[in-house]
Amino acid sequence: MLKPSICRYSCRLVGGDLRRIHATVSHSRSAAAAAAVRWLSLSANMKQENIVQQPLSAEQEAPALTRLENDTGIILLNRPKKLNSLTPEMGEIVGPTLQAWERSDAVKMIMIKGSGEKAFSAGGDIKGIIDKIKEGNYKEAERGFGVQYRIFHLTGTLKTPYVALLNGITMGGGVGLSAHGPFRVATESTVFAMPETGIGLFNDAGTSFMLPRLDGQLGIYLGLTGKRIKGADVFYSGVATHYVNSHRLPELEERLLSLERKDHRSVNAVLEEYSVDVDRELPNFSLGGGIRSAIDRCFKYNTVEEIVEALENEAKERQWAEETLDMLRKASPTSLKVTLELLRRGARMSLGQCIQTEFKLASQFIREREFVEGVNAVLVDRRAPKWDPPTPKDVKDDVKQKYFEKASTSSNLHLLTSSDIVQYPFSFGLPSDDQIIDALSLNYADLNTLARDRFKGKKGVLSKIRDVANRINVTAAA
Repeated sequence: MLKPSICRYSCRLVGGDLRRIHATVSHSRSAAAAAAVRWLSLSANMKQENIVQQPLSAEQEAPALTRLENDTGIILLNRPKKLNSLTPEMGEIVGPTLQAWERSDAVKMIMIKGSGEKAFSAGGDIKGIIDKIKEGNYKEAERGFGVQYRIFHLTGTLKTPYVALLNGITMGGGVGLSAHGPFRVATESTVFAMPETGIGLFNDAGTSFMLPRLDGQLGIYLGLTGKRIKGADVFYSGVATHYVNSHRLPELEERLLSLERKDHRSVNAVLEEYSVDVDRELPNFSLGGGIRSAIDRCFKYNTVEEIVEALENEAKERQWAEETLDMLRKASPTSLKVTLELLRRGARMSLGQCIQTEFKLASQFIREREFVEGVNAVLVDRRAPKWDPPTPKDVKDDVKQKYFEKASTSSNLHLLTSSDIVQYPFSFGLPSDDQIIDALSLNYADLNTLARDRFKGKKGVLSKIRDVANRINVTAAA
């Protein structure tokens, strides 16, 4: 169980419904705790169906607001002035809420979104963690990571359909709250990035599990460089499963809430109904074609030095290679090496193992110079960080021993569930490159027929089929 400083929750399920919920709140009850307790009190009276709880006002101070409506649990990340960045107090509301909803027969679907129009969530409250580090309060800094990491793992194991509306900036912890669930809805306003190497950290939030499972070397490229991708590119990359115009989100939410059956298939059908026909209306993937081939060529190596050398020698996509080298040169060399090793390991680990490794690495990084220097330089002073060592070649070869062997002997983070996954159990996004390559070997008359019959006319799939066919030099009628 979580042991937050503001409040503790213990829940017992009887007959699949919530019958008794006990909340113990400290004498200094905050608005966050009050909001959580209000939800818990209301939940204690839940029946099996047609439960409606009045939404809390977005002007209230609670960092996360929750309500039940039409068998659906709705979470609103409520720090719009801070781009909905995640705090421990927010986690202390979201974590127990998700646990209770997952166990309740009265909750058929869960939806999570961000307050305001700028961000779903820009990540964790890194400045808050740095303040704890400056005070020498490393345990509290660790707790900040731990509260979030437990939730990221929980979202990947939920059996209740879980829909994340990624309108606006979605980075770091915002990715962790969404990437492991079955439904991730991007809009034209979505901006995705994992920029941790640029602040002296590493790809966390469970992305050591998610990024290696993107096509080819795309996830390694996104993780090491911190490259920002926007709008439909978030969908094409596989980070999002659907792409919907933002002005239709309110209508989409109402349609989802009105569903009589809220199983995964029914939810997916509605999301497809509201999805943009990207094959007809939007440009192709900006990282597709020749650039995708170059990504696979240059990022297939297991050392940062080899990746840099490949980029320096890349001839076909020279402009892209120079831009990529510039991003890597701005990143912490130590972070690059640790991140690359972490992503390679993550491809062979479960989500729970990835989360455990990330937590142990975070416990080490908060005690080292690079992370504090990176955050102060990039987020506070707005200057270029002074990395030490300054280049990947200067980083000693004991990265595996120093970080990963030490991590293997550290204490585990107590997760919120014993369930775990080795692959994502649902696949509602675009098919993988490998699935398309297998399908291209079959005797379909043309690519349109392949998209319709093999992949059920998934919106966006025709564009991806064409891209894959072009990259592997398959000739077929469009």
